[in-house]
Amino acid sequence: MDFIDILKDIMIDLNLNQTQLAKKIGVKQSQVSEWLKGKSKPGYDSLKAICKELDISGDRILGLDE
Repeated sequence: MDFIDILKDIMIDLNLNQTQLAKKIGVKQSQVSEWLKGKSKPGYDSLKAICKELDISGDRILGLDE
């Protein structure tokens, strides 16, 4: 599973849209959109914020818990 699919699954599980996710982790909605389109990937600070704010493991967001 790649990052795009993992992030989409997390957003579905938590019932979050792009705007809500962006607000929770402190980025612009357009940045989340770029991630979901595969045009860019989040950096360390964004990954850390995703894990912390959504209470998920680093292994899950990186696809290491499969």
